[in-house]
Amino acid sequence: MNTLEPEAKTEAKAKAEPRQEGKAKPKGEAKAAPSSSIKKKALVTGVIVLAALAVLVIGFRLVRSWENSKKDPNQLVLYGNVDLRQVDLSFNDSERIAEVLVQEGDRVKRGQILARLETHRLKPEAEEAEAEAEAQQAVVQRLHHGSRPEEIAQARANVASAKADLVNAEQQWRRLTALIQLTSGRAISQQDLDAAKAAMGMAQARLEVSEKALDLSTIGPRVEDIAEGVAQLRAKEAHLELLRRELTDANLVSPCDAVVRSRLLEPGEMVSPQRPVFNLAITDPKWIRAYVSETDLGKTHPGMKASISTDGFPGRTIPGWVGFISSVAEFTPKSVQTEELRSSLVYEIRVFVKDPQDELRLGTPATVSLKLNPTGGSQP
Repeated sequence: MNTLEPEAKTEAKAKAEPRQEGKAKPKGEAKAAPSSSIKKKALVTGVIVLAALAVLVIGFRLVRSWENSKKDPNQLVLYGNVDLRQVDLSFNDSERIAEVLVQEGDRVKRGQILARLETHRLKPEAEEAEAEAEAQQAVVQRLHHGSRPEEIAQARANVASAKADLVNAEQQWRRLTALIQLTSGRAISQQDLDAAKAAMGMAQARLEVSEKALDLSTIGPRVEDIAEGVAQLRAKEAHLELLRRELTDANLVSPCDAVVRSRLLEPGEMVSPQRPVFNLAITDPKWIRAYVSETDLGKTHPGMKASISTDGFPGRTIPGWVGFISSVAEFTPKSVQTEELRSSLVYEIRVFVKDPQDELRLGTPATVSLKLNPTGGSQP
């Protein structure tokens, strides 16, 4: 009984093992089935993606060929951006801002005052310079007019008085000389005779001085004195004009009709010629900056009529004309989209446009259509 029991156990174990293997095999097959399904799905997805890409490429080529077939051979289409001139406006002097009179977006006219500087110290200086110029002007006028009649008459009277003194001095000297001769020098001393002779010489000198003064009064001032006075007057007037110019420059004036793009400084800030106060956009003239390839350069010329359209105004065109064609080739800017390669050489052209309502903004993308005909009219 003991020997049979192990054998029975061995047979039972052997019978049990195949059963277990048989049960494990379907389990392995269950794991392999999902992997095969994923591969099939990936393959199908790849085929679909490739087919979609092929359809897109074919469609793109068809659209390009359709667009090319729609192109008008008598029309040249260019792409560019709206451009205009700008002005950085600053004061000529260094001073503190008193007031700023305009805001961003305001339309300003030529000659309109936009801002003012403080002038508390400049006005007294200008008044002082004006007074000095007026005083020097009076001096020059006096030099030009010469002596007054009353001054000449006064000089003549001085001459007559000097002559009378001289006559009196001579008579006195003669009387004393005669008395000395009659009395042999006993009636008068030599000192009295010398004093009379000196008085006569002094009277003669005063007469000569009076006569020269009369001549100067009659002739008038020297030419050199007049020239000196005129030069000093010009110097004072130039200084006055400079101060007046500084007073005028204290008002910042718009040089043209424009729109205020930026207000850069405020009241109370110090300014200098290097610090702009405003940035102005000149709305006229305004143009579209576009680029034309070398192959199309011969088809364009100044004065050609053009039609401009933008995305902001669909279905609307604005008339314009070609006003400038660059004589220097350059590489196409990256901001410009053309059908040619970006690295190709192109020429800048400017298509001018009238925009009185200021609807075209700086940098706005625009499409320019040029009519290619031999009789392109020019802008009147």
